[in-house]
Amino acid sequence: MKINNRFTLRFHFSIWLYAISCTILYGQEPQVKPPNFIIIFADDLGYGDIGVFGNPSIKTPNLDAMAFEGQKWTNFYAAASVCTPSRAGLLTGRLPVRSGMASNGRRVLFPNSKNGLPASEITLAEQLKKAGYTTAAIGKWHLGHKEKFLPTNNGFDSYFGIPYSNDMDRVVKKSGKEYWNQPNDSIKTEHFNVPLLRGNKVVERPANQNNITKRYSEEAVAFIENQGEKPFFLYLAHNLPHIPLFASEDFLGKSKRGLYGDVIEEIDHGVGNIISALKAKGLQDNTIVVFTSDNGPWLPFKDNAGSAGPLRAGKGTTWEGGMREPTVFWGPGLIKTAVISDIGSSLDFFTTFSAMANIPTPKDVFLDGKDLSETLRNGAPSPRNSILYYRGTELFAVRLGDFKAHYRTQGAYGQFGERKEHEVPLLYNLVIDPGEHFNVADAHPKVIEQIKTLVVQHTNLLVMGEDQLIDRE
Repeated sequence: MKINNRFTLRFHFSIWLYAISCTILYGQEPQVKPPNFIIIFADDLGYGDIGVFGNPSIKTPNLDAMAFEGQKWTNFYAAASVCTPSRAGLLTGRLPVRSGMASNGRRVLFPNSKNGLPASEITLAEQLKKAGYTTAAIGKWHLGHKEKFLPTNNGFDSYFGIPYSNDMDRVVKKSGKEYWNQPNDSIKTEHFNVPLLRGNKVVERPANQNNITKRYSEEAVAFIENQGEKPFFLYLAHNLPHIPLFASEDFLGKSKRGLYGDVIEEIDHGVGNIISALKAKGLQDNTIVVFTSDNGPWLPFKDNAGSAGPLRAGKGTTWEGGMREPTVFWGPGLIKTAVISDIGSSLDFFTTFSAMANIPTPKDVFLDGKDLSETLRNGAPSPRNSILYYRGTELFAVRLGDFKAHYRTQGAYGQFGERKEHEVPLLYNLVIDPGEHFNVADAHPKVIEQIKTLVVQHTNLLVMGEDQLIDRE
């Protein structure tokens, strides 16, 4: 015991002397290895679809453990309520209207779209490569399927995945209503001629979606296992639970929640394998893993759709169910365990990870992200106090602190009503009323004025990018 104590004291004393010498000789602390980052991004997952966010039927032990060991964020938002603009916002740290990846014509990119994420945009992968990161994208991209728009031309060293939504390129000649009203066992993976890419090359078409979640998770584990000394960034964007739903044999028919639950439980299993791979490599103390979703549940698909829990509406809308997402951060050596009820957004990944990797953010680019690093490390209050809810290029609603004002409202996919303009905005206290049931505008005129001031400040500085979602060269 004495020998061990003496060794420990000598070891810590030598580290202290090394730190002091570095400071004296070079004027700086010894270099600490930048953290690794993993973003796991679900597609169309609802706020109430995992256990730790209240789902009573779907078992998600690995995501639950991430939340218990890390941080559960209860007011975390996607950049948009549909796929393409949400992904653009996450990877650039900019509102999609700034990059042109939001449109009032087409809400997302399609297989016949001619454009994609502009080359002028700096992605999180490109940002992290400035500090020598190895970068990989796995899964759904949906920021342009032509070669110049693919991940390997946007800062990622490698890519394996489907370049757009898994329901596109449908080859069965039935109306959408007729097709999607079929029983699940009548919907086959070969009905969707979607390509599976490795790098820029198609390696399988149609992609076998029965085991796509399993293959994505295996690819992520292999990437982790093959890492050397360089820091890495892994962006794993599952195609599911966006319809059509598929699960591999080990999970099919296992969840009490039916096929939708099978899909989520398989995603959760993959998350567990990723955490295990990090621990096996001894990387858990220097890696941050975040799990969230691109937008809320696609509710018209009923049993094949998720749940927004206590929130109103879902995908496609600017009600809370469309953009507030179940979000957990994990990183035992880097994150203080907590439940965070402050506001955060996927727009903040770019700024936060840049700060944690000690990379200056670009000076000539307007970033909408906030630096959440102190909240992650120490549980400090979030620097974000507002959310702008865009639908296409129109600002529909604004959250400031506890309150949210709707200037216009509109349902989506035949649900939640027609478009309405509100001369006096609808106002909800989201802390008291997260379901947006009780309009309190009459009681809080000063809050409406404060939000109006924020909107004026935002619009005065807004430079909108050229629409990239309309069909043009």
